[in-house]
Amino acid sequence: MTESAIRMSETGELLLSGVLDYRSGPGLRKEGAALIKASSAPALVVDCAAVEKSSSVGLSLLLCFMRDAQAAGKALTIRALPEDMREIAQVSELTELLAHP
Repeated sequence: MTESAIRMSETGELLLSGVLDYRSGPGLRKEGAALIKASSAPALVVDCAAVEKSSSVGLSLLLCFMRDAQAAGKALTIRALPEDMREIAQVSELTELLAHP
């Protein structure tokens, strides 16, 4: 398993990777909020293709990032939501909130 991370790509996308759980969540939360705030883009994409495993913490992170973007007046979409996160979203009735616009 790789170390969890969130970083801004050259194209301005937020790339979320690794294992999302109670250990990695707080750090990713702070880093993601700072990246969203620092971005000059009017719309952001969080790409989850490199997420290896996620607990409900991963879903909570995405919801926090959506709230951060909204507070900054930016649109945010989620791409490549892994199956485990999709299942948690279904059980939590959050699928529509995380769906593409």
